[in-house]
Formats: sequence, C-alpha cells, structure tokens
Amino acid sequence: MTATTEFWLISAPGEKTTKETWDRLNQYTLNRGQALSQNTKFTLPDLKVGTLDILVGLSDELGKLDGFVENVTHKLAQYLGEVLEDHGDKLAGNLLANGVDLTAYLSRFQWDLAKYPIKQPLKNIAEIISKQVSQVDADLKAKAHSYNSLKGTLQTLERKSVGSLLTRNLGELVKKNDFITNSEYLTTLLVVVQNSSVEEWMGTYEGLADMVVPKSSRKIFQDSEHSLFTVTLFKKVVDEYKLHARENKFIVREFTYSEEEVAAGKNERDKLAADKTKQYGPLVRWLKINFSECFMAWVHVKAIRVFVESVLRYGLPVNFQAMLLHPHKKTQKRLRDILKELYSHLDTSGTANTVSESNFDIPGFMVNNEYYPYVYYPINVNFWERK
Repeated sequence: MTATTEFWLISAPGEKTTKETWDRLNQYTLNRGQALSQNTKFTLPDLKVGTLDILVGLSDELGKLDGFVENVTHKLAQYLGEVLEDHGDKLAGNLLANGVDLTAYLSRFQWDLAKYPIKQPLKNIAEIISKQVSQVDADLKAKAHSYNSLKGTLQTLERKSVGSLLTRNLGELVKKNDFITNSEYLTTLLVVVQNSSVEEWMGTYEGLADMVVPKSSRKIFQDSEHSLFTVTLFKKVVDEYKLHARENKFIVREFTYSEEEVAAGKNERDKLAADKTKQYGPLVRWLKINFSECFMAWVHVKAIRVFVESVLRYGLPVNFQAMLLHPHKKTQKRLRDILKELYSHLDTSGTANTVSESNFDIPGFMVNNEYYPYVYYPINVNFWERK
C-alpha cells in the first residue's frame, strides 16, 4: 500500500505497562491481516514536568511556536525551490533532515540532547528553539533580499539585450563603423522598421527630410518583427527627420554610440552573472542546512507538545506511550474509526469526534474542529509543494 505524506503523532496512557498500549495499537490497526498504517514508537526522553500551571501556560505558547517554526521551514523550502530555478523539480530530493529524507528522520526520531538539554525546563527549551528559528528567519529575509535584488537587476539587463528592437539595448547589435562619429555636420541615426515595410523604407528614407546622404541606409539587424537600419544625414535636420519618420511609422531610436558605454554595459551584465553564480552555491547550501535545522526543531516542538498535552490529559506520574502512525492511502477514515473504538474509554465527556464548548480549541484535543479522545497532532512532511 502507498503511504501519504501525513503522519499522525498520538499518545495514549499506559495500561499496566506502556508496552501493552503499544501492542494494543498494533493489534487494532491490523485489518484482516493488512495494516492500516505503519506504526513506530515515538521515543521521548525524561523531560522535566514542572508544575501543571506552567504546563497549561506553555501549551498555548507551544501552539504558536509550532505554527511559526513550520512556517519558516516552509519558507526555506519554497525559496530553495525558487533558487534552484530549472532544477526546481528536484526540490524534494534536496529537502533532507540530518542527511536523511524527512520520512526517515521522523520515523526514527531521537531527541537531540546536545541542542536541547533535557535538564532544562521545557519553557527554556521552547525559547532556545524560538531564538534559533527567529535568527534563521531574519537571515533568510536578508539573504533573499540580496540575491533577489542581484537576480532582478541581471534579468532586467538580460531582457534589454533581447526582445523587441523597439525596446532592447542596441549597443550589442552595432559596431563603430556603422556610425559617422567624428563629423561636425553629419550624424547617423538608428531606425526600427517593420519587416513588412522594409521596401517602403528603402524607397522613402532619402526623402523624409532635406540633406539626407543618398544610399546611406544599411540594414544591420533583423528579428521576427522588425529590422534595424542606419541612415546618415546632416545634424541640423535630425528633428525634422524624426518627425517625418514617425508619421510614416518608422521609429528612430535614441542612441549615441560610445565604445566605453557599450563595453561597460556588457561588463556590468557579465559581472552580475558572475556574482549570481558565485552566490548560488553557498546560498543553496545555506538553505539546505537551515531547512534541515528548522525541520528538526519543528519535530522537537511536536515532541514537547505531545509530552505536555499527555501529562495534562492523563495526569501524573508520567505514564503514556507516544506513537507515530503513517496511514496508508484511502485508509484514514477506517483508521480514525479504529482509534475511536480503541480509545473511546478515554472520553469522559462523551463528545468524541464532535465539537463542544468545553473542549473547543484545546491543543492536542481539537484539530480542525474535530475532537479526539487521545492526544493527536498531524505532521505533514510534504514541504516541496507550496503551502
């Protein structure tokens, strides 16, 4: 059976032992010899409980932190896809956590004791994660602004070097010998003519004003719609020539030939292209590393949440089993019914799968206006599609 990208992180109180809780889940989710989900134990360390008052306050903060960290993780994945450009279809293969794919990391989750010391109060661990991810978010904004600005400037210059002759940069299409440059009286204009009007141009350009040099017009470039011509004339009739050219739908482009400016424009584009290439590799690496860090931080937030809500739900001493279910496609409804049957005895209010005022919007109880008698958090590892 094919699995979905969504996991269900649930917990149930220990019966005589947490092993019995685990065994009963596996027994119930086996339907006629076929598993409705792939189940793994979600191992939690001995986290500090603190007081119930602290846990109640922390519960709401963790909900906000959960959403924030998930959002930053999605932003990193989305921007990595944008930076990869033509290789964006390979995004999923670039989204790893600690060097393995997201499903493998989640299924084999182990608490990172070095980053998040369990001797610290849970509130402190949440603050460590919040500061870590907030810094990544700020760095992402700065790096994205810098790279996007460079990319945008380069794209603008590249658009000007291609496209219609009516708007594109003409510097790369012309040569010095196309122009009269050292004459006190003569000048050369560049005129854009529709391809369908080339014969008309050749027959009329000399008569659009007095003092046009005969047979001076030469085609120097042609695209699918227009042709670019030179024409040489006396400087004193340039304004009159432009007016009459426009009346005949011939467009005189404003252009003064300068070897320095042509070279500078090409050099600027080459420099920007080189800068983009130089930044690309380090930026991709930074995005991949910090996506991994944020995804792992997000899973740790889920771990803290399931611990806090389980203690609040099932009481002290701590005695529950956290379990990760990976539903197969088209089995979610059946699996949900099985879990309801298995854990209905935990529902003291008799409101399983219904909304009531007393349990409305309680983390771990209510998800999408659905109430469950067990602690439940969905975890979707599909970060390669836009949220």
